[in-house]
Amino acid sequence: MSDEASMEPGNRPLVVCGIAGSLRERSFNRALLRAAQELAPEGMEVRIFDRMAEIPLFNEDLEAHGDPEPVEALKRAIGEADALLIATPEYNHGVPGVLKNAIDWASRPARGSVLSGKPTAILGASPGVTGTARAQSQLRQAFVFTNTPAVLQPEILVYRANEKFDSERRLTDEKTREFVGKLLVTLADWTRRLAPAE
Repeated sequence: MSDEASMEPGNRPLVVCGIAGSLRERSFNRALLRAAQELAPEGMEVRIFDRMAEIPLFNEDLEAHGDPEPVEALKRAIGEADALLIATPEYNHGVPGVLKNAIDWASRPARGSVLSGKPTAILGASPGVTGTARAQSQLRQAFVFTNTPAVLQPEILVYRANEKFDSERRLTDEKTREFVGKLLVTLADWTRRLAPAE
């Protein structure tokens, strides 16, 4: 996909860290991140962090002995990326515990965390009709505290996800693919706008 978000010749590509808030192998949200890899504009690389199941529950006693290795890996993946892309399910009208837990770890230390100032885009898929709207809203609230600037529009609320992915969990709905592509272009532009002057 090539458009105005393409990098100028000689510039390095934008690296985006993709995180899915579900541990299920056939999760629609994991599939949504794979679709984002396919649809990324020229000059953008989406790298999916796939170790969420290894991250322990946040515990300050555990943190006092140093971050566990999976937490270090999470922070490193976010820190080395230019931007963050989060695909969240919605459980009981909210953010899944596994995702909130990862955000809690990544938000430490409170001043100067890898989330502070990190350009971010949020999307989500659900078999329901609200398409993870409430979970995304909760995530945005958390990002106010972590100083994580999230893209406002377009909102990607993939409802009735079972009708938009095939049996191999490939995103087949063309309108949804178009919107995901637009979100990634917007994220690329947002990231460049927020980049510190060299």
